[in-house]
Amino acid sequence: MMFWDKFAPLFDFFEKIYNGKCYNALGERVAEFVEPTDKILECACGTGAISQSVAKYCYALTATDTSEGMMKRARKKCRKLKNVRFRKADIMELEYRDGAFDTIIAGNVIHLLDEPKKALTELERVCKKDGKLIIPTYLCKEFNSQPAFAVRFLKMIGLDFKAQFTFEGYKQFFEDMGYTNVTYSVVDGRMPCAIAVIQLNKQK
Repeated sequence: MMFWDKFAPLFDFFEKIYNGKCYNALGERVAEFVEPTDKILECACGTGAISQSVAKYCYALTATDTSEGMMKRARKKCRKLKNVRFRKADIMELEYRDGAFDTIIAGNVIHLLDEPKKALTELERVCKKDGKLIIPTYLCKEFNSQPAFAVRFLKMIGLDFKAQFTFEGYKQFFEDMGYTNVTYSVVDGRMPCAIAVIQLNKQK
C-alpha cells in the first residue's frame, strides 16, 4: 500500500489540527480564480479539500490522484456535486489530449516531485493555449521554524519532500521555467500556502 493510501484516514485530521487556518481557507481562495464555464482538471486532488470548493463555481471538474485511498475521501466530500468525476491519474503522464481543459489545478504536489518542471510541461500540454494553471504550494521554509516541525514529522512517517520553498524561492521557480504572466497570493497559516496563477496566453 502506498504512503498516501495509508495516510489518507489521518490526512484531514492532521491538516486541520496543525494548519487548519490555511487548510480551511485554501479551497475557496483557489475557487476565486475559476470561471463558471471552466472545464477543470485537478491533479493530486487528495481528499478533496480544493475539489469541493472549486466544483461549486465551475462547469465541470475532473479530479485525479494516484491514491485510491485519498480519492475515496474526496468522493465522499463531493458526493452531492453532480459536475465532479474522479479518475486515477499520474501528473507526469496524463492520458488527456492536448488542450482538453480550460484550467488546470495542481495543489500541494510540486514540492513532492522528482521532476516538477516536467510536470508543469505536462500540465501546460493538456491546458488550452489561452487557459491557466493554478499551482498552490505550501511554503515549508517561510516565516518561522513552525513549518520545519511538520516537515520533519512527515518525513519521519515516510513522506519525501523534494523541495522546500520560501515565497521568493517559489516565484523564482516559475521565472526559471520561463513563465512571465504569473500572479501570486498567499493563504496565511502556521504553514502558509502560496498560490501561483499562470495565464498561458501571454507566455514566452
